[in-house]
Amino acid sequence: MDEHEKINYVEFPARDIEAAKKFFTTVFAWSFVDYGSDYTAFTNEGIDGGFFKSALSSSAKKGAALIVFYSNDLNMTKSKIEKAGGSNLKAIFCFPGGRRFHFSDPNGNEYAVWTDK
Repeated sequence: MDEHEKINYVEFPARDIEAAKKFFTTVFAWSFVDYGSDYTAFTNEGIDGGFFKSALSSSAKKGAALIVFYSNDLNMTKSKIEKAGGSNLKAIFCFPGGRRFHFSDPNGNEYAVWTDK
């Protein structure tokens, strides 16, 4: 794939970078590389990215872009998120083409998970 002018990287704010690492490692099996105490990066997760130290959080209600994960088993993923300390923001709902729910990570960033199953 030609990478020229394609989305290449995404960065998320995190009040607590260690909490972000623990959450995403537990739920999605991500691994991280730290670059000092104020930044950590992940790779090979659909897109590469990182978390930077910030008191802010990302929310679709505030106009932020919404990152949407795919799951083969929506209920299993929802359960893993809840057990790891994520918060349910929108219960599972149907839309043309599938079902999804919204959640926040321990830092308050909003995400969604969808399935076509």
